[in-house]
Amino acid sequence: MGFARTCSVALTGVDGVVVEVQADLEPGVAAFTLVGLPDKSLSESRDRVRAAVVNSGADWPQKKLTVGLSPASVPKGGSGFDLAVACAVLGAAERIAPRAIADLMMIGELGLDGRVRPVRGILPAVLAAADAGYRQVVVPERTAAEAALVPGVSVLGVRSLRQLIAVLADEPVPEEEEEPPGEGRPDPMLAGLAVPGAGGGFGARPGERPPDLAEVAGQARARRALEVAAAGRHHLLFMGSPGAGKTMLAERLPGLLPPLTPQESLEVTAVHSVAGTLPAGQPLIDRAPYCAPHHSASMPALIGGGSGLPRPGAVSLAHNGVLFLDESPEFSGRVLDALRQPLESGYVVVARTGGVMRLPAAFLLALAANPCPCGRRGMTGDGCDCPPRAVKRYLGRLSGPLMDRVDLRVAVEPVARSELTGPPAESTADVAARVRLARERAAARYTGTPWRTNSEVPGHELRTRWSVPPGTLAEAERDMERGLLTARGLDRVLRVAWTIADLAGHPRPDAADVAQALELRTGVRRGAVPVGGRP
Repeated sequence: MGFARTCSVALTGVDGVVVEVQADLEPGVAAFTLVGLPDKSLSESRDRVRAAVVNSGADWPQKKLTVGLSPASVPKGGSGFDLAVACAVLGAAERIAPRAIADLMMIGELGLDGRVRPVRGILPAVLAAADAGYRQVVVPERTAAEAALVPGVSVLGVRSLRQLIAVLADEPVPEEEEEPPGEGRPDPMLAGLAVPGAGGGFGARPGERPPDLAEVAGQARARRALEVAAAGRHHLLFMGSPGAGKTMLAERLPGLLPPLTPQESLEVTAVHSVAGTLPAGQPLIDRAPYCAPHHSASMPALIGGGSGLPRPGAVSLAHNGVLFLDESPEFSGRVLDALRQPLESGYVVVARTGGVMRLPAAFLLALAANPCPCGRRGMTGDGCDCPPRAVKRYLGRLSGPLMDRVDLRVAVEPVARSELTGPPAESTADVAARVRLARERAAARYTGTPWRTNSEVPGHELRTRWSVPPGTLAEAERDMERGLLTARGLDRVLRVAWTIADLAGHPRPDAADVAQALELRTGVRRGAVPVGGRP
């Protein structure tokens, strides 16, 4: 009788559970039994592992073989257990020493020829292994750079099972020639890392020039709203006729955000690794993601879910970045209202029959909408034919509870001819520099707290620990008494006022900062928003 064990990781979203892979050989009729709540793709590993072991030059044991995945109560799926199963079997057969694999964490899929193929979710799997105390992991060679992002973990990237057997048995490691893909054809070894058609983006592609704010003519108020949104991570809505520049403005919002911190980069990379949207050749995402799903997106596509084990949705792909919903009233009302919980908590919990998944979803929401279904309402020269009931139904999809969580609401007017031929506006780099300084002021103020931006601070803390001078909120309080603001809306006005003060370099918001925040919140012009873009 032979017995060996090693370890792998079962992922649920970006959370991992260490799984002990045990192999037991007993005399009897040759059979391969896999137990421990595997799904269909994991059950098929019996055939993959057998072929890979034989084609790697090792003998397959002709005995009764039982492979157990413990804890058995945790659902397990995917092909990332292949490498651990193969090594456990070889350890039980004494082809390799069982003690050599007992403390190793192994993640990878096996091809029938013994090659080790990459799988999704390497980074969160290695993070889970490190949290459990493992310090040595074996991963496919193509994902070794991603695994090496986790500090304190020694990573061994292997190209084939034959190479891994040689390393574990202290034998000469054979050279594995890798055949390059044909001209114009994708690399088949990278097929396991990407999901066809998966959403998510990062603005400009590598080598392309990112969109610049200098290309946007006019729109001083909308540009100011972009700057405030980026500085305090406040949600915003652009309302205007078609062609006014709403989409152009929103596409330039990610460029105003500061680079991701190391911790934020790991969080974003983990989500995109699980979702299969990690850019090729980029193991670490260091800039804010930008996700703009089509208005026909379903609830699972936006929030997360799907059949079996839930998958990350657009709200998680936009974590620490921007989620832009163009033509937002065209989205389903149920889908839009589902954004309310992640907007408040910064994460989303999706429960399905295949399991419960908790994913980070701290995103900056940007909405764009036309004033009516035809888009011509309020335009000169071409009147709107939409009946009032149709307009009310169209805009009613942006429900009151959702809009109460949107801090900035700006009317985007059509650009005048003089603005198209006028001098160029400020560039993204100039505005981003002010945003960065404002973020630094806020971060210094909140040192020692769990918050970094103004939008994260609870209203009670702003009213008590960082109170404003008496009378500063008088105009906002009058709006609340008139029913123009809710209690949540008053707190959000105060947060925006702090962001405006940070942009201007004020130690605390004054009445003018609050008036500007009120104008950006209510859309009622009070002459408070600078028309030149600067504070």
